[in-house]
Amino acid sequence: MLTVPVRQLGESERRAVERLLDLDPFAGAQVAERIAARGLSWWRAEGRILGYGARRNLESLCWLGGNLTPVLATEPAISAFADLLAGEERLCSSIVGRADAVLGLWDRLSDAWGPARDVRPNQPLLATDTLPAVPADPEVRQVRAGEVDRLFPASVAMYTEEVGVSPLAEDAGRSYRRRVNDLVRAGRAYARFVDGKVVFKAELAVVTKRTAQVQGVWVAPEWRGRGMATAAMAAVVRDALLRVAPTVSLYVNDFNLPARRVYERCGFQPIGTLATVLF
Repeated sequence: MLTVPVRQLGESERRAVERLLDLDPFAGAQVAERIAARGLSWWRAEGRILGYGARRNLESLCWLGGNLTPVLATEPAISAFADLLAGEERLCSSIVGRADAVLGLWDRLSDAWGPARDVRPNQPLLATDTLPAVPADPEVRQVRAGEVDRLFPASVAMYTEEVGVSPLAEDAGRSYRRRVNDLVRAGRAYARFVDGKVVFKAELAVVTKRTAQVQGVWVAPEWRGRGMATAAMAAVVRDALLRVAPTVSLYVNDFNLPARRVYERCGFQPIGTLATVLF
């Protein structure tokens, strides 16, 4: 039986890569956004994209940058990607993607790359293409350029709660602040302010021609349990559908039942399951 080698893909194979990404527009959204913005040349893309399959029949992809993201990864592709990656130093901070592919990779890479700080094996992937039936909070709006200093502490709090480490631990938070600035400048950061303080925030962290992916949803602790989140999230979804993309998507930890109820009220439907391995 002949083994199909994994190879690094270049700009000449961009159409084949885009065709595969179109087959999984939600789980592969982050990779699709990067390819659309920077192409496949490694010196521009800040990462590598690996391909599995014959040159005329590309089957699976794996993005390797700050994150490791398999896309449409078959069992043979998972084994081939893992064989290659096990011989390399781990530089990514997480593995994220469809649960079967991520957990398959981790089974094969854990001896070489472990231990993980956290493994989240069941993260429902949700999407909607319909305006929410619930009323939208009129106080939720896009964050303005001059409000980054107000938004940043809430962004740090969200990241620390969600990921388990502070984004300030690496380079004193400079790269994370640049990311927050970029989202605000692009009109992709939303917040509700009360007395100048952020009490709700969310952002369209990934935007492609197929979907706007919401991340960073956060409610200030003193405002939790007061019924604000549903209307606030409805405002984000409504604006994203009318202004940005034909669908809105997100993924959520299975144990976060309050958030899952909010997303259900806003019209999100399950379309798959992701998993994340955090280092």
